[in-house]
Amino acid sequence: MRKMGSVPIFLLFASLALAQPFPSRPVKIVVPTTPGGATDALSRSLGARLSELWAQPVVVENKPGATQIIGGEYVAKSPPDGYTVIVSDAATFIMNPILHKNLPYEGLRAFTPITLLVRFPWVVAIHPSIPAANFQEFVGYARANPGKIAYGSFGSGSSGHISVDYMKKLLGIDLVHVPYKGAGPAVTDLLAGQIQMMMVTPLLVEPQARAGKLRLIAAATPNRIPRLPDLPTIAETGVPGYEAGTWFALAGPAGMPRDITYAIYGEVRRVLNEPGFREKYIDKQWFEVVANTPDQFATFLKADYERWEKLIRLSGVKVE
Repeated sequence: MRKMGSVPIFLLFASLALAQPFPSRPVKIVVPTTPGGATDALSRSLGARLSELWAQPVVVENKPGATQIIGGEYVAKSPPDGYTVIVSDAATFIMNPILHKNLPYEGLRAFTPITLLVRFPWVVAIHPSIPAANFQEFVGYARANPGKIAYGSFGSGSSGHISVDYMKKLLGIDLVHVPYKGAGPAVTDLLAGQIQMMMVTPLLVEPQARAGKLRLIAAATPNRIPRLPDLPTIAETGVPGYEAGTWFALAGPAGMPRDITYAIYGEVRRVLNEPGFREKYIDKQWFEVVANTPDQFATFLKADYERWEKLIRLSGVKVE
């Protein structure tokens, strides 16, 4: 056996391989929704900046379908080496494990939490064909026309689906749910009048509202959105205490080494807090940076799981 000094050469090469900085090859970010939505937009901007910092390609791959289960399963069953990660909202980590008895991955246990990237608000957007200038008028119209208003969500069992059905229960109105494979296609149909209402990020509807193509009638936040100070909240106009919104998070398969997990977290946190990145990709997208540590994110996930479990029970949402 050849030796270099007193170290066998195969051990030397093994130690050099282990010592390679992360990443030493391309990284894949899986987005479990269709292109064109907020998840996709954030993932692509983040991936492009990480690629510059790492001097390695960061490829965003969309794997939509089955309310994000397809993308979630793909990442959960990938090698836990940090080279395949997922950017998703609560559906992958929380809603699907609560709603699906035969999920092809083990819920929260299937993932290594890396960081909660951003939170963002939701607004209620309606098509101009609905004769309502505000949320109270919308509720009145819905009560007078049960089952005649269709609302879109980004999937059965998604946070958008559960939040609207919970609101329906509280208000005693009948809206027809139309699920999509992502927010982008749902907004397209909202603009075309194929559906008449949606609870969605302002990122995807505020420009169209300014152009008169849609109407924003309420914010789903606990307080008014600073950039939309004239838009009342749902809590102000009929449902005291109501709030809804979501977040995007980064995770990898269960079993990722702690040093790689924290290395990814550190670089992602750096990017999210860069002034130029925030101005171009965060503030303009209506996001609020969180960037908590992997341990903090794991604690948050457990608490949010309990919160959504209660909301799902109260909403009555069930999936096949």
